[in-house]
Amino acid sequence: MSKPVVAIVGRPNVGKSTLFNKLIGTRLSIVDDTPGVTRDRIYGDCEWLNHNFLLVDTGGIEPYSTDTIISQMRVQAQIAIETADVIVLVTDLTCGVVASDYEVAAMLQKTGKPVVLCVNKCDSIGEPDPEFYEFYNLGLGDPIGVSSVHGHGTGDLLDEVIKYFPETEEEEENEEIINVAIIGKPNVGKSSLVNKISGENRAIVSDIAGTTRDTTDTFVENSFGKFNFIDTAGIRRKSRVNDAIEKFSIIRARMAVERANVCVIMIDATEGFTEQDSKVAGIAVEQGKACIVAVNKWDAIEKDTNTMNEFRNKLANDFSFMSYAPVMFISAKTGQRIDKLFEMIAFVHTQNSMRISTGRLNEALAAATARVQPPTDKGKRLKIYYITQASTRPPTFVFFVNNAELFHFSYQRYLENQIREFFGLDGTPIRFIIRERGESKK
Repeated sequence: MSKPVVAIVGRPNVGKSTLFNKLIGTRLSIVDDTPGVTRDRIYGDCEWLNHNFLLVDTGGIEPYSTDTIISQMRVQAQIAIETADVIVLVTDLTCGVVASDYEVAAMLQKTGKPVVLCVNKCDSIGEPDPEFYEFYNLGLGDPIGVSSVHGHGTGDLLDEVIKYFPETEEEEENEEIINVAIIGKPNVGKSSLVNKISGENRAIVSDIAGTTRDTTDTFVENSFGKFNFIDTAGIRRKSRVNDAIEKFSIIRARMAVERANVCVIMIDATEGFTEQDSKVAGIAVEQGKACIVAVNKWDAIEKDTNTMNEFRNKLANDFSFMSYAPVMFISAKTGQRIDKLFEMIAFVHTQNSMRISTGRLNEALAAATARVQPPTDKGKRLKIYYITQASTRPPTFVFFVNNAELFHFSYQRYLENQIREFFGLDGTPIRFIIRERGESKK
């Protein structure tokens, strides 16, 4: 399931970005006393009481401004509001309730979504100032006093926010369904692929609205298993994004990837690999998802006996950061190799979910260290006592060593290759956790 989305909105210079940075625990948004510093939406992961959610910072809303940039900021905030599960309206105690607050509050009430009223800059401890009670006039229920600078009241604010999160559904019945995110640049054929898949003979197919306004789910059951294909909008380069709605595509893609078990990264065969393809793939790698690189429009390429191998070798170099991902050449238009794609999705999902016993892992480790000795530094040699698997999706392995600093990246890469040679793990990233003897985590 995707994370709930919480949007922070309000008029300019009420402290939205300061509150955003305080809640996510890092200085991600630019903070300045000048109104209008935040223009685009900025998002970050947040956790409170075992609830993980996506927090979105927005530019200030000035309902009646005709300034071009401010108008665009207003559109950006409206998109965040439409996509959010919960909205936090931030106001300023030092200014009291102003006309813009009433206008923004009225706009939020029309959405029908839960709104939590935050009164920022309550920096003094004790009974709130008399001006605090003014904010009841906004008609949004009990205001919550917060100091985004000092952190006072942020716990109470988050307690109120998580009350509106949808109940976590048990997914035991759906464990056998493989969620597949189709991601890539615009016009590479993502929707064509989903349409082709849903148009084939199968037992069960239904289209339902997705968790975001530009994401659709298509359920398919066939001889290869049960699949839920998540179609997303294409992700353009930032310099080419003009449409305000399109600027939200990175968040939509991230949410789709979070829901997915497998990501199909689509590339246009007629264009070849681009820098944007690597950025799209990076989202899937960051989330630890099983991946397949699908080269679409293969029917439009003039081919000879070496064309596929040459293309594959070039992609191996372009996608060197995820060399484990299998490459398939398909055509969403003609249906070429679509059956093979289903088979590969099921395979990499199994690899991503693989659990290996500690005994087998340490047998592989002994063979690998015997072949290439662990590195030394100033006469001190790395000792790897043992290895165990901590989790799956992606497979995560814990190494217990004498000195983590001696465990160089190059040797980690060597052991990763050896583990893949022993156990396969095709199509999935591998994570390593290094722990020194006598410590909890390194």
